[in-house]
Amino acid sequence: MIAHHNSVVAASERTSPWLSILIPVHNVKLYLEDCVVSVMSQVDEAVEVILLDDCSTDGSFELMQLLAQRWPNRLLLLQQATNSGPSAARNAMIEVARGEYLWFLDSDDKLLPNAVAELRATVDAYSPDLVLCDFAVYRENPKFKHWMRGERHKHTFSGQQRMILRDPAALLAGMLRTGQLHPWSKISRRKLWTPDVRFPEGRYFEDMLAMLTMASKADSFFYMPHPWVAYRQRATSILGDMNMQKVRDQSSALLPLWPTLQTKQWANNAALRFALAHQCARNLTGAMRYMAAQCSQIMTLEETQSLAATFRADFNAASPLSAAELKKEYVFKGWWASFVKFRRWFGYKSENE
Repeated sequence: MIAHHNSVVAASERTSPWLSILIPVHNVKLYLEDCVVSVMSQVDEAVEVILLDDCSTDGSFELMQLLAQRWPNRLLLLQQATNSGPSAARNAMIEVARGEYLWFLDSDDKLLPNAVAELRATVDAYSPDLVLCDFAVYRENPKFKHWMRGERHKHTFSGQQRMILRDPAALLAGMLRTGQLHPWSKISRRKLWTPDVRFPEGRYFEDMLAMLTMASKADSFFYMPHPWVAYRQRATSILGDMNMQKVRDQSSALLPLWPTLQTKQWANNAALRFALAHQCARNLTGAMRYMAAQCSQIMTLEETQSLAATFRADFNAASPLSAAELKKEYVFKGWWASFVKFRRWFGYKSENE
């Protein structure tokens, strides 16, 4: 059940917006104003801005109300009746949004200057179903090593850029090759979010399946290699604060994808099959590495063996390539680091065995 605060949206309801920016909010009072200011400084009334509070306890909702007073009739404020997580928040906003395009933005991140203008120019010129952009990592105290990692410009797609493309296999393969499957670097037509395409609720790493499933429905796409989002690196992010439930969800995140894709004529594409298998290998490696680091502290040998078997089974079910086929592909492509890493972790055994 969602509470609507309609008094702040009367003006925006007069016309149908070309874009809806969807911002889920939960205990981000320290960062929320920066996020909203970064949006409102570059949009007009033709853009719908929706904020949904997921039962914050730090005053985030009260700040949302103050921000709505700063921009009268420009913000749609929603509030969950119970804390339900980011997937439920995004799903709820999909149901409410009226824009032709949807752009998810995390409430601790920011839009970079000119992002909306560049998006509008792209949409007007090419009218793609899906637009992909790059991002920059934002740190309070950046260091030289972060600059060396290229954090000022992180690419989210590997493939042709600055042109309209109509190749769904190339789209998914390009997304998978970078592994950047977050929702805030993809701006999609609302029509792609059919009733069967939603973020899995009650799970971590929910972005992977939702974004790839949504993208598989796009007839056209456009990759703009410009950073449009400043991603705030926080220790409390999913990757920065791993636990056993998160690694279980990481391992199984893509289980439903390949069976769904196999119904598409274009899915039997070598580049796509390899890219998906490689992402499944990343998921397995991440899960196995965390388990190996924790097993001596919190798990018995039997528990470790059982969980490792589960991770291998997840890979076998989700990957278009078998473990042996993927290792051959790594060798053929000269991806020796990936070959060594996957061989090690797919065959992982506890030191106690």
